[in-house]
Amino acid sequence: MNRTEKTELATSLKDKFSRAKVALFADYKGLTATQADDLRKQLRATETEVKVLKNNIARLITKGGEMGDEAKALMDGVVGPTLVAFAYKDPAAAAKIMSKFAKDNEAFNLKDSLMDKKRVAVAGVEQLADLPSKEVLLSMLLSAMNGPARSFVGVLAAVPRGLVTVLSAIEKKKAETQA
Repeated sequence: MNRTEKTELATSLKDKFSRAKVALFADYKGLTATQADDLRKQLRATETEVKVLKNNIARLITKGGEMGDEAKALMDGVVGPTLVAFAYKDPAAAAKIMSKFAKDNEAFNLKDSLMDKKRVAVAGVEQLADLPSKEVLLSMLLSAMNGPARSFVGVLAAVPRGLVTVLSAIEKKKAETQA
């Protein structure tokens, strides 16, 4: 690979880093081709792109300093072949897949990653993987917002319901006294 190809690749990867909500790094040494393809298929379903990052290209990406100091420190620390998953939509979904894959395959290990040009430790990636999906979080939020309104409607409905109950009891009492 000559210098211009490396520069083009670095520019392309820099674009991927800027568009991705999270870039998850992992050591994949020892994975079979079938296992790597399986991981790619799983991640593709969540609009996550997988690339192999070479050490020299990683350093070339952060050379200008546009990605920030934390990204530069992370890229400078990249040793050996590194797989990078660029999650463009749902970072938690990609982290779940990568975390589960790491638990199922001993040869696959998560590394520190990048989220919005900030370094995220492996523990942070695991926490991201433990988050509920975006849809579940939205439903929880809507439920929390709907709770006070539902209670208020219940309180408003209790007054007429109580009045109807009292009137019904008075009607029964009058019916009993007349009979």
